[in-house]
Amino acid sequence: MKRTWENYTRYMHSFKNLDYLSPLRKQPVLSVHIVCLGNICRSPIANAVLLGATKDLSAPKVKVDSSGTGAWHVGQDAAEYSKQVWQDAGYEYEHLAKQFKSDFFQKHDLILAMDLSNRNNLLKLAQSESDKNKIIMFTSFDASKSHIDPDGKDGNLLSVPDPYGGSIDQFQSVLKIIEQAATGFTSWVRS
Repeated sequence: MKRTWENYTRYMHSFKNLDYLSPLRKQPVLSVHIVCLGNICRSPIANAVLLGATKDLSAPKVKVDSSGTGAWHVGQDAAEYSKQVWQDAGYEYEHLAKQFKSDFFQKHDLILAMDLSNRNNLLKLAQSESDKNKIIMFTSFDASKSHIDPDGKDGNLLSVPDPYGGSIDQFQSVLKIIEQAATGFTSWVRS
């Protein structure tokens, strides 16, 4: 059986906030914000991929942005290998790193975390239950990981490994993980 959003929503332990999520697909515009640590490796790749994966959607139109929980790289371009892997895969995107700010919760419908540490930092910044409902692990949209509870013993399996300082092969592996999740995200939006 083909794994579609409808086939696996009942197993989505990571989406404890389905009541919040379901109506988002009916909005004219869905604003998504992707968060990693420094906003130069994983989240820019995810930004490029999600923009490419959703560019033909019109209802809702998906707007994508990204940032990091840390301020080390604010104003910098994406890491060289990040840019190389998304460009080699055919994605177009221009990036300047920025730090996540708590007012981003009000500007975006979904806040997608790249790893559990990012998620925990975001939960600490959340000022309301509404803010917390917006925080989801990016890879929770991957059908093969939709059964994983980020608070459970296998929660770390939802983390996208940080390739910072690593080889081009590590960045390409991250791209594949992100593309799989982006495919699931697009299926969710279309369902």
